[in-house]
Amino acid sequence: MLKVKAFLAATSLGLAAMAASSPAAAGVVVKSSGPSAANYPVGKKLDDASRITLKSGDSVTVLTSRGTRVIRGAGTHSVGARGASKRSAFAILTRQRAGTRVRTGAVRGGPTNAMVATNPNLWNLDVSQGGRMCLAGDGLINLWRPNADSEATYIFGSGVSDFHVHVTFDEGVTQASLTGEDLPLAQNSNYSISSPDGSPARAVEFVMLDSVPRMPEEMASTLAENGCTSQLDLLAERLMTDE
Repeated sequence: MLKVKAFLAATSLGLAAMAASSPAAAGVVVKSSGPSAANYPVGKKLDDASRITLKSGDSVTVLTSRGTRVIRGAGTHSVGARGASKRSAFAILTRQRAGTRVRTGAVRGGPTNAMVATNPNLWNLDVSQGGRMCLAGDGLINLWRPNADSEATYIFGSGVSDFHVHVTFDEGVTQASLTGEDLPLAQNSNYSISSPDGSPARAVEFVMLDSVPRMPEEMASTLAENGCTSQLDLLAERLMTDE
């Protein structure tokens, strides 16, 4: 009996030690503004169970394990979001799959709904925007355009040479994809995107991720660390809670 009690006591102590050593769930700041913004820079981690004190005019957007919430106004606020988990929405948004396959100067694939104006996947490069783009490392560069009313050709130009690639979307088509052979990122990760409307070219820098995070808050942290702000904004928007 004494041995059994000793074993149970040791087991309880071991479980308590494991619980104490387990890291607390941490939310990630994805946007902040107001007088306290400097205290909550993008990428800062906040314990889900913690509380933050804000001043009048403050706004801090935090992505936690349960989704994104915007905390506003003077007072002390809980960080953790309430409500149902957004894991399903996260899984759909980050699903790795090829868009329409294209060759240099041409596109293949069926039409999609031209009325859809929201980027459906975190790994799609919105050709209407510039900035840093994190890639999942599967060898594909997925492209998406918000307006598919007519055929349009976009030009990807190298930032270090005269190399360029023409990508044509047929009328009604919003998605396409390039391979590493079409756009050799191993030799150069800096490109510009020119639109058919003659607007100024947008600079794009591709960042290859060593591994793909499997949790929303880990993904937010990785995107913030690599400066992939458009993807971070999309992630935060799609995981917004209803509170």
